[in-house]
Amino acid sequence: MPSYSKNEIILVRYPFSALSGVKVRPAIIVNAPHVSQDVFIVPLTSRTTSLLAGEFVLAEWAAAGLHVPTAVKRGLYTVHETLILKRVGRLPPTDAEQVGQSLRQWLGLP
Repeated sequence: MPSYSKNEIILVRYPFSALSGVKVRPAIIVNAPHVSQDVFIVPLTSRTTSLLAGEFVLAEWAAAGLHVPTAVKRGLYTVHETLILKRVGRLPPTDAEQVGQSLRQWLGLP
């Protein structure tokens, strides 16, 4: 089974909430290394307007392997590694730090 590291951008099969199908979307791995086959991810979107607190457009989206301006969406999901289709790229340090700040804000952590 492949292992994924923090700040990798991946394509993942998101199940619809009613489990009636799936949609392929980009996301960021946000967990530290661990032995579980489940990973924590934060979703990404090409819809870069009307963002909520803590959501932001990646400053270096092209360097991260994305093809269009991309925003980090508020959300933290756990998915099994088998739902990951492929690696797309890696967040540059400035965007990775912003993701960490957003996660702390969303979760009410110092």
